[in-house]
Amino acid sequence: MKAVVYEKPFSVAVTEVDDPVIEHPADVIVHITSSAICGSDLHMYEGRTAAESGIVFGHENLGVVEAVGAGVTSLAVGDRVVMPFNVACGFCRNCVAGRTAFCLTVNPGFAGGAYGYVAMGPYPGGQAERLRVPFADFNCLKLPPGDQFETDFVLLADIFPTGFHGCELADVAPGDSVAVYGAGPVGLMAGYSALLRGASRVFVVDRVPERLAKAECVGATAVDYTEGDPVEQIRDLTEGEGTDKGIDAVGYQAQAHDAGNEEPGTVLNALVDTVRPTGAIGVPGLYVPSDPGASDEDARHGRLLVPIGKMFEKGLRMGTGQCDVKRYNRRLRDLITAGRARPSLVVSHELPLEQAPMAYEKFDMRVEGFTKVVLHPALAA
Repeated sequence: MKAVVYEKPFSVAVTEVDDPVIEHPADVIVHITSSAICGSDLHMYEGRTAAESGIVFGHENLGVVEAVGAGVTSLAVGDRVVMPFNVACGFCRNCVAGRTAFCLTVNPGFAGGAYGYVAMGPYPGGQAERLRVPFADFNCLKLPPGDQFETDFVLLADIFPTGFHGCELADVAPGDSVAVYGAGPVGLMAGYSALLRGASRVFVVDRVPERLAKAECVGATAVDYTEGDPVEQIRDLTEGEGTDKGIDAVGYQAQAHDAGNEEPGTVLNALVDTVRPTGAIGVPGLYVPSDPGASDEDARHGRLLVPIGKMFEKGLRMGTGQCDVKRYNRRLRDLITAGRARPSLVVSHELPLEQAPMAYEKFDMRVEGFTKVVLHPALAA
C-alpha cells in the first residue's frame, strides 16, 4: 500500500509499504478515507525528535472497517469509524479512570500510545491506505454511514477534542472571557470550543494573517502580536482586567517577539500576565522532556523559567496534559451530527495522499493559507 514515510529532517515521501494485517483477535483493519496532518507531525518532520527513517506518519485517521479480528464484538466490515490519536487498551487503571492518553498497557515503559508518533509505541500511522487498529472495540468510534461530514468527523481524532480539552483544563464556563495563544488548528479549535461552551469573548493571539483571519471566522477576536504586546492589547480590550481564563495552544515552539529564536516559556509567561487573579490556564500545547531545537540548555531538557511566584500571588490554577480523546469524542460527534458544530471550518486544503510532501513543506512554513490539511488516499492526484 502507499503511505507517507519519514526520510530525514524536512523530507517525507509517499512510498510503498507492507499492508497491515490482523495481529491479535482484538484488531481491525481500516481502509483510510481521510487522514489529517497535525502540528505534532511537524515536530518529527523538522527532526526535533528521535524519529527514524521509515516511520509512517499520521495519527488523525478516519475510514471504513475492512477486516475484523475474531475477538471483535461491536464492529463489522463496512462500519465507518474514526480513531482517537490515543491508542488505549480500555482496561488498565488509567483507562478505567478515563485517562486514555496515559494508557499503561499499549506502550510498555511509557504512559500512553499513539499512531505514527515516535516514542508512542509500535503503531504505524494512518497517512496511508490502510491502518491496523488494536483494541478496536474500545478505540473505534462509529460514525453514520456514507461520506457526510467527512472533514468534520476526521477532526474528532485529535484537534477538536484537544481544543475542547484545553477549555476543560482551564475550566471555561458560560460568560467567561478567554485568551487563546496560538491560532494553529488546536488554538482555533480551543477558541471555537470556548464559544461552544458559552464564553462571552474569546481572543486568539498569533502573527500569521491567514490564521488570524480563521480566528475571526470561528467567532473570536484576532490579536496580532506583531502590532504590540498581546498582554497589553488584551488588557485594553478588557478594560484593564485581563481575561478569566487562558489557553496555551502553542507549547514549546513559541517565538520571541523581537527575534526568530524560540523561547519556550514565552506563552506561559504571557498567560500568567494575561489572566486575571484567581483565573485558570489550560495547556494543551505540546511540551516535551527534550528538544534539540530549543534556545538554551535548560529548554533543551524541558526545563523552563515560569513565574511561579506571580502565579501564587494571583491565585492562578493551571492544567496540563495530552487530551483523553475518548472523554469527548462521542459528545462532539453528536454536536456535528446535530448541526451544532462545524470544526471543518479550519480545514484549508483537502489533497490526495501523493501531495503530502508538498503539504508538509507548506504547512511547516505557515504559508499560502495552509492552516489544516486533510489527505484523502482515494483522491486522484
